[in-house]
Amino acid sequence: MWGFRFLRSPQLLLLLPQLGIGIAASRSQAGTMNLGGSSSSSSSSSSSGALCSAAAEGRRQQCLQLSTVPGADPQRCNELLLLAAAAAAAGEGPERRDLSGDPAKEEPQPPPQHHVLYFPGDVQNYHEIMTRHPENYQWENWSLENVATILAHRFPNSYIWVIKCSRMHLHKFSCYDNFVKSNMFGAPEHSTDFGAFKHLYMLLVNAFNLSQKSLLSKKNMKDLNKDSKASNCRSSSSHTTNGCQGEKERTCEKFDESAMSFYPPSLNGASFTLIGFSKGCVVLNQLLFELKEAKKEKNIDTFIKSIKTMYWLDGGHSGGSNTWVTHPEVLKEFAQTGIIVHTHVTPYQVRDPMRSWIGKEHKKFVQILGDFGMQVTSQIHFANEAPSIENHFRVHEVF
Repeated sequence: MWGFRFLRSPQLLLLLPQLGIGIAASRSQAGTMNLGGSSSSSSSSSSSGALCSAAAEGRRQQCLQLSTVPGADPQRCNELLLLAAAAAAAGEGPERRDLSGDPAKEEPQPPPQHHVLYFPGDVQNYHEIMTRHPENYQWENWSLENVATILAHRFPNSYIWVIKCSRMHLHKFSCYDNFVKSNMFGAPEHSTDFGAFKHLYMLLVNAFNLSQKSLLSKKNMKDLNKDSKASNCRSSSSHTTNGCQGEKERTCEKFDESAMSFYPPSLNGASFTLIGFSKGCVVLNQLLFELKEAKKEKNIDTFIKSIKTMYWLDGGHSGGSNTWVTHPEVLKEFAQTGIIVHTHVTPYQVRDPMRSWIGKEHKKFVQILGDFGMQVTSQIHFANEAPSIENHFRVHEVF
Protein backbone atom coordinates (compact mmCIF):
# COMPACT_ATOMS: atom_id res chain seq x y z
CA MET A 1 0.00 0.00 0.00
CA TRP A 2 1.05 3.54 -0.64
CA GLY A 3 1.60 5.57 2.49
CA PHE A 4 2.02 9.19 3.36
CA ARG A 5 2.72 11.45 6.32
CA PHE A 6 3.53 15.05 7.01
CA LEU A 7 6.94 16.02 8.31
CA ARG A 8 8.00 19.40 9.56
CA SER A 9 11.41 20.38 8.32
CA PRO A 10 13.65 20.64 11.39
CA GLN A 11 15.08 24.03 12.10
CA LEU A 12 17.72 24.82 9.53
CA LEU A 13 21.08 25.69 10.98
CA LEU A 14 21.42 27.84 7.89
CA LEU A 15 20.18 31.41 8.13
CA LEU A 16 17.46 31.23 5.50
CA PRO A 17 16.78 34.98 5.34
CA GLN A 18 20.42 35.44 4.34
CA LEU A 19 20.52 32.46 2.02
CA GLY A 20 19.74 34.51 -1.05
CA ILE A 21 22.49 36.99 -0.16
CA GLY A 22 25.00 34.20 0.26
CA ILE A 23 24.01 32.66 -3.06
CA ALA A 24 24.28 35.96 -4.88
CA ALA A 25 27.67 36.70 -3.37
CA SER A 26 28.98 33.26 -4.18
CA ARG A 27 27.75 33.45 -7.76
CA SER A 28 29.50 36.75 -8.33
CA GLN A 29 32.77 35.24 -7.10
CA ALA A 30 32.44 31.85 -8.76
CA GLY A 31 34.39 31.13 -11.92
CA THR A 32 32.32 30.19 -14.95
CA MET A 33 33.22 27.91 -17.81
CA ASN A 34 30.98 28.53 -20.81
CA LEU A 35 30.72 26.10 -23.70
CA GLY A 36 33.76 24.14 -22.72
CA GLY A 37 35.96 27.16 -22.11
CA SER A 38 38.44 27.69 -19.31
CA SER A 39 37.23 28.13 -15.77
CA SER A 40 38.26 30.36 -12.92
CA SER A 41 37.77 29.55 -9.25
CA SER A 42 35.47 30.93 -6.64
CA SER A 43 36.53 32.07 -3.21
CA SER A 44 34.57 31.12 -0.13
CA SER A 45 32.13 33.51 1.44
CA SER A 46 31.56 33.64 5.15
CA SER A 47 27.93 34.56 4.65
CA SER A 48 27.19 31.54 2.46
CA GLY A 49 28.45 29.16 5.09
CA ALA A 50 26.95 30.81 8.14
CA LEU A 51 25.62 28.30 10.66
CA CYS A 52 22.99 29.61 13.02
CA SER A 53 19.44 29.22 14.18
CA ALA A 54 16.72 29.20 11.54
CA ALA A 55 13.24 30.66 11.28
CA ALA A 56 10.82 30.42 14.17
CA GLU A 57 9.18 27.09 14.95
CA GLY A 58 5.81 28.16 13.62
CA ARG A 59 7.22 29.14 10.23
CA ARG A 60 9.05 25.92 9.46
CA GLN A 61 7.85 24.47 6.19
CA GLN A 62 6.17 21.10 6.04
CA CYS A 63 7.30 18.22 3.89
CA LEU A 64 4.87 15.61 2.71
CA GLN A 65 6.38 12.14 2.78
CA LEU A 66 5.16 9.64 0.21
CA SER A 67 6.30 6.13 0.99
CA THR A 68 6.30 2.99 -1.16
CA VAL A 69 5.55 4.79 -4.43
CA PRO A 70 6.01 2.35 -7.33
CA GLY A 71 7.57 3.10 -10.68
CA ALA A 72 7.07 1.27 -13.98
CA ASP A 73 7.70 -2.00 -12.16
CA PRO A 74 5.38 -2.26 -9.13
CA GLN A 75 8.17 -4.05 -7.26
CA ARG A 76 10.49 -1.07 -7.62
CA CYS A 77 9.47 1.58 -5.13
CA ASN A 78 10.96 4.79 -3.82
CA GLU A 79 10.10 7.18 -1.03
CA LEU A 80 9.62 10.82 -1.96
CA LEU A 81 9.39 14.07 -0.06
CA LEU A 82 7.27 16.88 -1.46
CA LEU A 83 7.68 20.49 -0.43
CA ALA A 84 5.81 23.31 -2.12
CA ALA A 85 7.77 26.56 -2.05
CA ALA A 86 6.26 29.49 -0.17
CA ALA A 87 4.66 31.23 -3.14
CA ALA A 88 3.07 28.05 -4.47
CA ALA A 89 1.84 27.01 -1.04
CA ALA A 90 0.29 30.41 -0.44
CA GLY A 91 -1.46 30.30 -3.79
CA GLU A 92 0.17 33.50 -5.00
CA GLY A 93 -0.24 34.69 -8.55
CA PRO A 94 -3.04 36.30 -10.54
CA GLU A 95 -4.77 33.01 -11.19
CA ARG A 96 -5.30 32.60 -7.44
CA ARG A 97 -6.18 36.16 -6.50
CA ASP A 98 -8.11 37.67 -9.37
CA LEU A 99 -11.30 35.66 -9.27
CA SER A 100 -14.29 37.13 -11.02
CA GLY A 101 -17.87 36.30 -10.12
CA ASP A 102 -18.77 33.98 -7.29
CA PRO A 103 -15.63 32.27 -5.94
CA ALA A 104 -17.74 29.36 -4.75
CA LYS A 105 -18.88 28.64 -8.31
CA GLU A 106 -15.82 29.60 -10.34
CA GLU A 107 -12.62 27.62 -9.86
CA PRO A 108 -9.37 29.28 -10.94
CA GLN A 109 -7.29 27.54 -13.56
CA PRO A 110 -4.00 26.32 -12.08
CA PRO A 111 -0.93 27.98 -13.57
CA PRO A 112 1.74 25.88 -15.31
CA GLN A 113 3.78 24.16 -12.65
CA HIS A 114 7.52 23.79 -12.27
CA HIS A 115 8.89 20.78 -10.44
CA VAL A 116 12.41 20.30 -9.09
CA LEU A 117 13.55 16.69 -8.76
CA TYR A 118 16.48 16.18 -6.38
CA PHE A 119 18.54 13.00 -5.96
CA PRO A 120 20.54 13.02 -2.68
CA GLY A 121 24.02 11.67 -2.04
CA ASP A 122 25.61 9.38 0.53
CA VAL A 123 24.62 9.66 4.23
CA GLN A 124 21.68 11.98 3.47
CA ASN A 125 18.56 10.71 5.18
CA TYR A 126 15.60 11.96 7.19
CA HIS A 127 16.71 14.42 9.84
CA GLU A 128 15.52 12.26 12.72
CA ILE A 129 17.51 9.28 11.46
CA MET A 130 20.66 11.31 10.86
CA THR A 131 20.62 12.81 14.35
CA ARG A 132 20.56 9.32 15.88
CA HIS A 133 23.43 7.96 13.78
CA PRO A 134 26.83 7.84 15.57
CA GLU A 135 28.61 9.40 12.58
CA ASN A 136 26.05 10.89 10.22
CA TYR A 137 24.68 13.26 12.86
CA GLN A 138 27.47 15.71 12.04
CA TRP A 139 25.93 16.24 8.60
CA GLU A 140 22.34 16.65 9.81
CA ASN A 141 22.26 20.16 8.31
CA TRP A 142 22.00 18.42 4.96
CA SER A 143 19.15 16.07 5.81
CA LEU A 144 16.47 15.46 3.20
CA GLU A 145 14.07 17.90 4.84
CA ASN A 146 16.69 20.64 5.21
CA VAL A 147 17.83 20.38 1.61
CA ALA A 148 14.21 20.48 0.45
CA THR A 149 13.82 23.77 2.30
CA ILE A 150 17.02 25.16 0.77
CA LEU A 151 15.78 24.20 -2.69
CA ALA A 152 12.40 25.79 -2.03
CA HIS A 153 14.20 29.09 -1.46
CA ARG A 154 16.47 28.51 -4.44
CA PHE A 155 13.55 27.73 -6.75
CA PRO A 156 10.56 29.86 -5.68
CA ASN A 157 7.12 28.98 -7.03
CA SER A 158 8.29 25.40 -7.55
CA TYR A 159 7.35 22.01 -6.18
CA ILE A 160 10.38 20.35 -4.63
CA TRP A 161 10.60 16.56 -4.85
CA VAL A 162 13.34 14.71 -2.99
CA ILE A 163 13.64 11.20 -4.43
CA LYS A 164 15.21 8.94 -1.83
CA CYS A 165 17.46 6.08 -2.85
CA SER A 166 15.90 2.63 -2.50
CA ARG A 167 18.80 1.19 -0.50
CA MET A 168 21.39 2.60 1.89
CA HIS A 169 24.32 0.23 2.49
CA LEU A 170 25.66 0.40 6.05
CA HIS A 171 23.36 3.40 6.58
CA LYS A 172 25.87 5.49 4.62
CA PHE A 173 26.12 4.57 0.95
CA SER A 174 23.14 5.60 -1.16
CA CYS A 175 22.24 2.99 -3.78
CA TYR A 176 19.88 3.87 -6.61
CA ASP A 177 19.11 0.28 -7.59
CA ASN A 178 15.78 1.27 -9.14
CA PHE A 179 17.47 3.62 -11.61
CA VAL A 180 20.77 1.94 -12.48
CA LYS A 181 22.46 -1.40 -11.87
CA SER A 182 24.69 -0.84 -8.85
CA ASN A 183 27.19 -2.74 -6.76
CA MET A 184 27.01 -3.14 -2.99
CA PHE A 185 28.20 0.41 -2.36
CA GLY A 186 26.07 2.04 -5.05
CA ALA A 187 28.70 2.43 -7.77
CA PRO A 188 26.83 2.26 -11.09
CA GLU A 189 27.12 -0.03 -14.08
CA HIS A 190 25.55 2.11 -16.78
CA SER A 191 23.61 0.66 -19.70
CA THR A 192 21.23 1.88 -22.38
CA ASP A 193 18.22 -0.20 -21.41
CA PHE A 194 17.88 -0.36 -17.62
CA GLY A 195 14.63 1.63 -17.61
CA ALA A 196 15.54 4.66 -15.49
CA PHE A 197 13.43 7.03 -17.57
CA LYS A 198 10.40 4.75 -17.37
CA HIS A 199 10.85 4.35 -13.63
CA LEU A 200 11.19 8.09 -13.06
CA TYR A 201 8.21 8.95 -15.24
CA MET A 202 5.87 6.43 -13.62
CA LEU A 203 7.21 7.33 -10.18
CA LEU A 204 6.08 10.90 -10.81
CA VAL A 205 2.74 9.85 -12.29
CA ASN A 206 1.98 7.70 -9.25
CA ALA A 207 3.26 10.27 -6.76
CA PHE A 208 1.23 13.03 -8.40
CA ASN A 209 -1.90 10.89 -8.39
CA LEU A 210 -1.34 9.90 -4.78
CA SER A 211 -1.04 13.50 -3.65
CA GLN A 212 -3.99 14.61 -5.76
CA LYS A 213 -6.46 11.89 -4.80
CA SER A 214 -5.44 10.93 -1.28
CA LEU A 215 -3.84 13.98 0.30
CA LEU A 216 -5.07 17.24 -1.07
CA SER A 217 -8.78 16.57 -1.31
CA LYS A 218 -10.74 18.77 1.07
CA LYS A 219 -12.11 15.77 2.91
CA ASN A 220 -8.72 14.28 3.66
CA MET A 221 -7.30 17.66 4.54
CA LYS A 222 -10.01 18.15 7.15
CA ASP A 223 -9.59 14.62 8.49
CA LEU A 224 -5.85 15.02 8.83
CA ASN A 225 -6.26 18.38 10.51
CA LYS A 226 -8.80 17.00 12.95
CA ASP A 227 -6.71 13.95 13.83
CA SER A 228 -3.48 15.89 14.28
CA LYS A 229 -4.98 18.37 16.73
CA ALA A 230 -5.53 15.63 19.29
CA SER A 231 -1.87 15.01 20.05
CA ASN A 232 1.54 14.41 18.61
CA CYS A 233 2.24 10.77 17.97
CA ARG A 234 4.98 8.34 17.18
CA SER A 235 4.70 5.22 15.09
CA SER A 236 7.33 2.58 14.61
CA SER A 237 7.69 -0.69 12.75
CA SER A 238 10.23 -2.56 10.71
CA HIS A 239 11.14 -1.63 7.17
CA THR A 240 12.97 -3.25 4.30
CA THR A 241 15.75 -1.81 2.19
CA ASN A 242 13.99 -1.84 -1.17
CA GLY A 243 11.56 0.92 -0.20
CA CYS A 244 8.47 -1.17 -0.94
CA GLN A 245 7.42 -2.25 2.54
CA GLY A 246 7.43 -1.08 6.10
CA GLU A 247 7.24 2.17 8.01
CA LYS A 248 10.04 4.19 9.54
CA GLU A 249 9.69 5.74 12.94
CA ARG A 250 8.49 9.28 12.51
CA THR A 251 7.19 12.09 14.66
CA CYS A 252 3.73 13.36 13.74
CA GLU A 253 3.43 17.05 14.45
CA LYS A 254 0.45 19.36 14.44
CA PHE A 255 -0.74 19.83 10.89
CA ASP A 256 -1.59 23.31 9.69
CA GLU A 257 -4.15 23.01 6.89
CA SER A 258 -3.21 26.38 5.42
CA ALA A 259 0.39 25.26 5.03
CA MET A 260 -0.60 22.83 2.29
CA SER A 261 -3.28 24.92 0.54
CA PHE A 262 -1.68 24.86 -2.89
CA TYR A 263 -2.67 23.46 -6.24
CA PRO A 264 -2.15 19.69 -6.34
CA PRO A 265 0.86 18.61 -8.41
CA SER A 266 -0.01 18.09 -12.05
CA LEU A 267 1.91 16.82 -15.07
CA ASN A 268 -0.19 18.87 -17.47
CA GLY A 269 2.01 21.57 -18.94
CA ALA A 270 4.61 21.07 -16.21
CA SER A 271 8.31 21.75 -16.61
CA PHE A 272 11.13 20.08 -14.72
CA THR A 273 14.56 20.75 -13.27
CA LEU A 274 16.66 17.71 -12.36
CA ILE A 275 19.38 17.94 -9.70
CA GLY A 276 21.84 15.28 -8.65
CA PHE A 277 24.16 15.76 -5.69
CA SER A 278 27.27 13.61 -5.22
CA LYS A 279 26.11 9.97 -5.51
CA GLY A 280 22.74 11.19 -6.79
CA CYS A 281 24.42 12.20 -10.05
CA VAL A 282 24.52 8.53 -11.06
CA VAL A 283 20.80 8.83 -11.82
CA LEU A 284 21.35 11.78 -14.16
CA ASN A 285 24.19 9.91 -15.87
CA GLN A 286 22.03 6.84 -16.39
CA LEU A 287 19.30 8.97 -17.94
CA LEU A 288 21.81 10.22 -20.51
CA PHE A 289 22.77 6.67 -21.48
CA GLU A 290 19.10 5.80 -22.03
CA LEU A 291 18.14 8.97 -23.85
CA LYS A 292 18.23 7.68 -27.43
CA GLU A 293 16.01 4.68 -26.75
CA ALA A 294 13.74 6.49 -24.30
CA LYS A 295 12.74 9.05 -26.94
CA LYS A 296 11.04 6.31 -28.94
CA GLU A 297 8.25 6.05 -26.36
CA LYS A 298 5.70 8.85 -26.73
CA ASN A 299 5.04 9.58 -23.05
CA ILE A 300 8.72 9.47 -22.16
CA ASP A 301 9.61 11.70 -25.10
CA THR A 302 7.05 14.25 -23.93
CA PHE A 303 8.52 14.09 -20.44
CA ILE A 304 12.05 14.58 -21.79
CA LYS A 305 10.92 17.66 -23.70
CA SER A 306 9.55 19.12 -20.46
CA ILE A 307 12.99 18.93 -18.77
CA LYS A 308 14.44 22.42 -19.02
CA THR A 309 17.55 22.30 -16.83
CA MET A 310 19.84 19.73 -15.23
CA TYR A 311 22.31 20.34 -12.40
CA TRP A 312 25.26 18.14 -11.52
CA LEU A 313 26.38 19.10 -7.99
CA ASP A 314 29.84 17.74 -7.15
CA GLY A 315 29.17 14.31 -8.61
CA GLY A 316 31.04 11.31 -7.28
CA HIS A 317 30.79 7.65 -6.29
CA SER A 318 33.01 4.85 -5.02
CA GLY A 319 33.70 3.37 -8.45
CA GLY A 320 37.05 3.79 -10.18
CA SER A 321 35.71 5.57 -13.27
CA ASN A 322 32.58 6.87 -15.02
CA THR A 323 31.89 9.59 -12.48
CA TRP A 324 31.00 11.84 -15.41
CA VAL A 325 29.65 10.81 -18.80
CA THR A 326 32.36 11.20 -21.44
CA HIS A 327 31.03 9.08 -24.33
CA PRO A 328 30.72 11.43 -27.35
CA GLU A 329 27.81 9.51 -28.88
CA VAL A 330 25.83 9.74 -25.64
CA LEU A 331 26.58 13.43 -25.14
CA LYS A 332 25.76 14.23 -28.77
CA GLU A 333 22.27 12.80 -28.26
CA PHE A 334 21.98 14.78 -25.03
CA ALA A 335 23.03 18.02 -26.72
CA GLN A 336 20.15 17.71 -29.17
CA THR A 337 17.57 18.04 -26.38
CA GLY A 338 18.27 21.73 -25.76
CA ILE A 339 18.38 21.15 -22.00
CA ILE A 340 20.48 23.70 -20.13
CA VAL A 341 23.29 22.12 -18.11
CA HIS A 342 25.00 23.47 -14.99
CA THR A 343 27.84 21.76 -13.16
CA HIS A 344 29.02 22.89 -9.73
CA VAL A 345 32.06 21.20 -8.22
CA THR A 346 34.45 21.54 -5.29
CA PRO A 347 38.06 20.43 -4.67
CA TYR A 348 36.71 17.55 -2.58
CA GLN A 349 35.85 15.75 -5.81
CA VAL A 350 37.69 17.26 -8.77
CA ARG A 351 41.05 17.85 -7.04
CA ASP A 352 41.36 14.63 -5.06
CA PRO A 353 44.81 13.21 -5.97
CA MET A 354 43.61 9.71 -5.08
CA ARG A 355 40.72 10.01 -7.56
CA SER A 356 42.30 12.11 -10.28
CA TRP A 357 39.95 10.75 -12.95
CA ILE A 358 37.02 12.71 -11.52
CA GLY A 359 38.46 16.11 -12.40
CA LYS A 360 39.56 14.88 -15.82
CA GLU A 361 36.15 13.41 -16.59
CA HIS A 362 34.35 16.54 -15.44
CA LYS A 363 36.46 18.72 -17.71
CA LYS A 364 35.85 16.37 -20.63
CA PHE A 365 32.09 16.29 -19.96
CA VAL A 366 31.86 20.08 -20.14
CA GLN A 367 34.22 20.30 -23.11
CA ILE A 368 32.35 17.77 -25.25
CA LEU A 369 28.94 19.28 -24.53
CA GLY A 370 30.33 22.70 -25.45
CA ASP A 371 31.74 21.33 -28.69
CA PHE A 372 28.27 20.03 -29.54
CA GLY A 373 26.82 23.51 -29.00
CA MET A 374 25.02 22.77 -25.76
CA GLN A 375 24.40 25.55 -23.26
CA VAL A 376 26.60 24.43 -20.37
CA THR A 377 28.30 26.21 -17.50
CA SER A 378 30.73 24.97 -14.90
CA GLN A 379 31.71 26.53 -11.60
CA ILE A 380 34.24 25.45 -9.00
CA HIS A 381 33.52 26.61 -5.47
CA PHE A 382 35.80 26.93 -2.42
CA ALA A 383 38.79 26.55 -4.71
CA ASN A 384 41.10 28.36 -2.31
CA GLU A 385 40.18 26.16 0.65
CA ALA A 386 41.36 22.69 1.54
CA PRO A 387 39.09 19.93 0.23
CA SER A 388 36.51 18.99 2.83
CA ILE A 389 33.24 17.13 3.12
CA GLU A 390 31.69 20.23 4.67
CA ASN A 391 32.43 22.30 1.57
CA HIS A 392 31.24 19.38 -0.53
CA PHE A 393 27.83 19.71 1.14
CA ARG A 394 27.93 23.52 1.08
CA VAL A 395 27.63 23.44 -2.68
CA HIS A 396 23.89 23.38 -1.92
CA GLU A 397 24.20 26.94 -0.64
CA VAL A 398 26.15 28.43 -3.51
CA PHE A 399 24.97 26.78 -6.72
